[in-house]
Amino acid sequence: MTSAKTMQAAILDSPGAAFRIGPMPRPTPQPGQVLVRIEASAVNPLDTKIRAGQAAHARQPLPAVLGIDLAGVVETVGDGVTAFRQGDEVYGMTGGVGGLQGSLAQYAAVDADLLAPKPANLTMREAAAIPLIFITAWEGLVDRAAVHSHQKVLIQGGAGGVGHVAIQIAWAFGAEVFATGSAASKSFIERLGAVAIDYRQMPVENYVAEFTGGRGFDVVYDTVGGTTLDASFNAVGRFGHVVSALGWDTHALAPLSFRAATYSGVFTLLPMLTGEGRAHHGDILREATRLIEAGKVVPRVDPRHFTLSTVDEAYRALESKDTTGKIVVDIHE
Repeated sequence: MTSAKTMQAAILDSPGAAFRIGPMPRPTPQPGQVLVRIEASAVNPLDTKIRAGQAAHARQPLPAVLGIDLAGVVETVGDGVTAFRQGDEVYGMTGGVGGLQGSLAQYAAVDADLLAPKPANLTMREAAAIPLIFITAWEGLVDRAAVHSHQKVLIQGGAGGVGHVAIQIAWAFGAEVFATGSAASKSFIERLGAVAIDYRQMPVENYVAEFTGGRGFDVVYDTVGGTTLDASFNAVGRFGHVVSALGWDTHALAPLSFRAATYSGVFTLLPMLTGEGRAHHGDILREATRLIEAGKVVPRVDPRHFTLSTVDEAYRALESKDTTGKIVVDIHE
C-alpha cells in the first residue's frame, strides 16, 4: 500500500540477498532534478555484479535501490529545470551507483542532465533497454575512435548488449562493419548489417587476413575484455584505434605499439560517480533518439515480462545467460 508521500521499491539490504519489496519515501526533486514516474527499468550485467557485491567500482552503499536504466514520465521538475516539463516521456542512465537511487522503484528524482526525450517509436520497455549500452557504444566509437565512413570496424562481441548497438552505430556512420560472435549468433549479427566472424573457428590472424588483406581493422571495439582485448591489439591496423569497455586486466602493449596504434578505455559510470560530464550523457541519448527514430538503431529486448514483485526472477534470468536481448522490469503495471 502506498500514499502520495511513499512509493514501492525493490530494496537490496546486503550483497547477494533477495530484494525486499516495500514502501519508502517518495523523493522530492531538488534544483536541477526531475521527478520521474518510472515505467520500466532494465537489468544490466553490472546490476547483477552490484547485487552480488562484486562491483566496488560502482560505489553503491547498501541498503539501496538498484537499477541503472529507466524510462518513464516526468511527474514534476525542480527549480532551474527548463528542458523538461510534466508529462514528458524520458529515458536515461540515472542511478543505481554512487549512492544514487536506482530505477527499481516507482519514482526517482534524477539529474535532468542525464535524461533525454524518449524515442517516439519505442515502447517504455524498449527505451529502458537503451541508455547504458548506447552511451557505452557511442563513447567508444564516436567520442574516442571518431568512427567515420569507409573505415573497417571490428566489434568484439557483436551479439551482446553494447555490441549489437555498436554495430548499428558504426553502420549508421558509414563504416564497413565486422563482428565476432558464436555460430548461433551469426544470423542476428548479419541482420544488423555486419559480417559475422565465428571467433571459435577462426583465429585473429586468419580473420585479419581474410577481411582486411592482412592490414588490420581501422577501429576495434572490445566489449568482452580479457584475452579478447589481447586479440584486439593483434587485429587493429597500423595507426588504428582500439577501444575497450572492459580493459581492466594486465595486457601486453607490444602488438599495439608496433602498429603505432592507439588505445582508449571507456568507463561509462564516471559522470554519475563524479558529477562531471553528465550533460554529455543527455546529449548522447538525444543522438540515440535521433538514430532510433530514423530507424537506424533498434534495441533487442527479451520478450519475458517481470515486475517489482518478480525482480529476483529477472536477475536470475540474466545470470542464466539464456536471454534473447535485454531483460526489462515493468515498474508501473
